[in-house]
Amino acid sequence: MAEVSRILQSTLIPSFHSHPKTHTFQSHPPSFKRHPVQCSISTTESTTKATVSQNIPWGCDIDSLENASALQKWLTDSGLPPQKMGIQKVDVGERGLVALKNIRKGEKLLFVPPSLFITADSEWTCREAGKVMKKNSVPDWPLLATYLISEASYLKSSRWSNYIDALPRQPYSLLYWTREELDRYLEASQIRQRAIERVTNVVGTYNDLRLRIFSKHPDLFPEEVFNIETFKWSFGILFSRLVRLPSMDGKVALVPWADMLNHSCEVDTFLDYDQSSKGVVFTTAGPYQPGEQVFISYGKKSNGELLLSYGFVPSKGANPSDSVELSVSLLKSDKCYEEKVEALRKYGLSARECFPVRITGWPSELMAFAYLAVSPPSMSKQFEEMAAAASNKSTTQKDLRYPEIEEEVLQFILDSCEVSISKYSKFLQASGSMDLDVTSPKQLNRRLFLKQLAVDLSTSEQKILFRAQYILRRQLRDIRKGELRALTIFNGFRKWFK
Repeated sequence: MAEVSRILQSTLIPSFHSHPKTHTFQSHPPSFKRHPVQCSISTTESTTKATVSQNIPWGCDIDSLENASALQKWLTDSGLPPQKMGIQKVDVGERGLVALKNIRKGEKLLFVPPSLFITADSEWTCREAGKVMKKNSVPDWPLLATYLISEASYLKSSRWSNYIDALPRQPYSLLYWTREELDRYLEASQIRQRAIERVTNVVGTYNDLRLRIFSKHPDLFPEEVFNIETFKWSFGILFSRLVRLPSMDGKVALVPWADMLNHSCEVDTFLDYDQSSKGVVFTTAGPYQPGEQVFISYGKKSNGELLLSYGFVPSKGANPSDSVELSVSLLKSDKCYEEKVEALRKYGLSARECFPVRITGWPSELMAFAYLAVSPPSMSKQFEEMAAAASNKSTTQKDLRYPEIEEEVLQFILDSCEVSISKYSKFLQASGSMDLDVTSPKQLNRRLFLKQLAVDLSTSEQKILFRAQYILRRQLRDIRKGELRALTIFNGFRKWFK
């Protein structure tokens, strides 16, 4: 796995335009045979479900070492230099790269050459399919998702067969949670909505490709191979393994071998292209002894973001970058509701927004939104200033202060926290006796695993909200004590002057 790039809907669901290329392509050799994945798909553009008669046949179980060893041999034969690490079963991540020799702090490791990257420029086994995709100017993410399916379907005929065989057959990803499971296990977390949006984006991307390209070239993109189930698989791989390489102008790539490294919240080292060695490397954050697992960072992500893309939640208290999305809304009963909504719209915001709250505090944008939410009609001239400060698109001063409504602002944020805390409490209380509604032992194990992930996430997010609740209550107490003290002094002066 490796740090996944943030995906915007405009990238995932592109509008394609035809731009002829000058390259010459050949049709795929007739001796190459695809491995189909039967999948019944609705013919409407609003496809949301697929009836699968066969599991994804590519990849392996997440803890398989046999396929990983074959990948290691293929990489060595293909030009990967000798490594100080090997693939082994590990406690964190099932498979990982383990030190084979002593490794020093600050040492550069990997050196995977560009010839072993999978990028948008990689050559297709079916060259004609690649020609069609590039002619339609398909963006990198959908292009790579389609490329991965195409290469997987050719099995040993593809150059990447050893790599694909070592990929997980079912990536740990919220893409594989059903809507019922998302609603049931993540009802308290804002990550649920982000997971639904991600699934919607993947389905929309598939539908767009199917209508614009696949249906027009069924010989190159047969539906039994290019369907919603295979796209969930390929996007699950991309979300969890695709890296952006800053030193290569931000190019995105799958980097075999490097993506076997697991994440640790305790390290701060990333993959990048090294110009001097001409390969992808990372610099170790500390020393490793033979047998110790070597880690990198997937980025400073919250537990929810790690679950969303990678399918795991760090152990309790292990993630200093953890945060929870707090939902806040304007009150529809507000006399200035429409005026405030209009001010927010100017800066790309709506009447309901989410802001990240960390164990160390909350952003100035949340305070600005709260100022707007509680401000009286007499402050209407400041509405736009508050809306601008609540937006990260504004270059104006964001750290606003309006002492006259400070108490109302803190109470507004506290009320929002307590509403969210109650949702987590309700889920956590019910989770102990939650009926999993399954009869198959395999399905039961899966549901238990998903429920435990949800409990771990909810516990960590609720803890952050409890901390915010404590700070807010203390600040409100201090304000009210100060007001009471000022009133007492004022009354004393008034009596004295009498």
